[in-house]
Amino acid sequence: MPTSSHPMARERLKGITRMIAAVFVFAIMDASLKRLSAEYSIYQVSCLRCFSSLLFLMIPVVSRGAYAQLRMKSPLLHLVRAVFGFGMLVLFIFAVHRLTLGETYAVCLCAPLLMTALSVPIHGERVPGRRWLAIAVGLAGVLLILRPSASGFQSLAAVLAAALCALCYALGALTLRTMSRTNTATGMVFWFFVLVGVSTGLMSIADWRPIPQGDWVWLALVGVSGALGQYWLTDAFGRAPVSVIGPFEYTSILWAFAIDWIFWSAKPTAGLVAGAAIVIGSGIFIILDEHRLAQLAMNPASPPP
Repeated sequence: MPTSSHPMARERLKGITRMIAAVFVFAIMDASLKRLSAEYSIYQVSCLRCFSSLLFLMIPVVSRGAYAQLRMKSPLLHLVRAVFGFGMLVLFIFAVHRLTLGETYAVCLCAPLLMTALSVPIHGERVPGRRWLAIAVGLAGVLLILRPSASGFQSLAAVLAAALCALCYALGALTLRTMSRTNTATGMVFWFFVLVGVSTGLMSIADWRPIPQGDWVWLALVGVSGALGQYWLTDAFGRAPVSVIGPFEYTSILWAFAIDWIFWSAKPTAGLVAGAAIVIGSGIFIILDEHRLAQLAMNPASPPP
């Protein structure tokens, strides 16, 4: 039977297409956030991002009466994740307001490397030496991205904010791994949006600005793209293993470069492209190495793939 007609192969292909679609609409969402950040405070944009996506998340929940999926379990972990989510969202919007989308993405792409490194002290996982080498190489790529900041980037503070955003993302993702044992995916997303949305909303009260009619289009775009991205991302991981679809998450940098060029006439520098390539290569190596070890665990008598 040809590979293309094999059910598993078709499912994996669908998973890949869903992942590419997810990172594409997330790039659209982030570009919309960049647009809104020019008019509103960081906290107001963060609040609007959460509640606009929450609205679209609730549509299928209400239509199916699936309120049981929203039940909160492990409240302390939800609160911890919300703290990291608050930092991630606020720092990302601060960074993307001052940098191009491509510059912000390039720095944030080191998050999977940080997740691997932090899994040792947080989850007690064992990381082989070759992965530590990949992490070191990837972080060197980040330094290559940071090096031209004085001449190419508009704000060193924004670059550092993007790096801290990646750290918050990694810590939040590791917390999510523990929460997923007792919480539904819908419940985790729901409480993330509620907790972060309320906290950023309270922070924005002092300088909250009324939203003119023209900006509701951007808010709708944030909500739709955020909801679609979350759905397609979840569906992708349900159809194919991380080792298959994980590398395609890095197509986000291509969408970011394209959006920067089309809407802001901003072209990536050689150092930015080279640094991003090193970070992406290191991340893909870690994903493939995890797949190799998983295959060995399943077939200990077979030669390494």
